Amino acid sequence: MRATQIKREAANQATGVPGEILVQWDDGHSSRYSLAYLREECPCAGCKGEVLFGKVYRPPTLSVFKPGMNELTQLKPTGGYGVMASWGDGHDTGIYSWEYLRMICPCAECVAKRPAPVE
Repeated sequence: MRATQIKREAANQATGVPGEILVQWDDGHSSRYSLAYLREECPCAGCKGEVLFGKVYRPPTLSVFKPGMNELTQLKPTGGYGVMASWGDGHDTGIYSWEYLRMICPCAECVAKRPAPVE
């Protein structure tokens, strides 16, 4: 699946509604992602961890707030498979594939389809 349109909505200071990214998908589905949620779900190795030579490396679990960390400065296409985000604190290594973005869609319909987390 692929995104057919991506639109950025700025934060509304009067209502307190944070900035969002709206994605239209080729199957007709629409997704809304708050910028804070997208940053929290950054798929890069520094945020989510990685596996090297069979060893799992995980980043620290305590998230530290940095000024600008939830301010999206750029969202640019990466190949034909996704987008790369640049954030106000300088972080820019997360590539959000179309598959990953759809997998983390926060709408009720998509959340209901996800398997329960293993405890």
